Amino acid sequence: MTGRDAAFAGPGPDALFEEGLKAGRLRIQRCQRSGRCFFPPRLLSPYSGTPEVEWVEVSGRGTVYSTTVVRQRPERGGDYNIALVDLEEGGRMMTRVEGVPPAEVRIGMRVKARIASGPEGAPVVLFDPA
Repeated sequence: MTGRDAAFAGPGPDALFEEGLKAGRLRIQRCQRSGRCFFPPRLLSPYSGTPEVEWVEVSGRGTVYSTTVVRQRPERGGDYNIALVDLEEGGRMMTRVEGVPPAEVRIGMRVKARIASGPEGAPVVLFDPA
């Protein structure tokens, strides 16, 4: 089996990411050629175009790149935010910042990831102010 064939065998990158979350570990991929981390998970590095990627555990520290408030009636759960967070190690995640009112989340805010239980018990990555 060639290196490329090995990259496409077994569980896909999304399943491997979720497997790490279930184990309590926040892992993202790193291009072995460039050394740069990226997110979301994929089969090929966006930097080299090769399947030469590895999983690395990251600190979970990051900075809010962008944020918006989604308005919702109180009986439907109330307002919440959707944010893009740049991880310290590289990569950008779409997520929510909790622990502050949605309208108080700001671009440039330092945040820290945590793994929580999402819909139907699936693990999700959320952020809190650092």
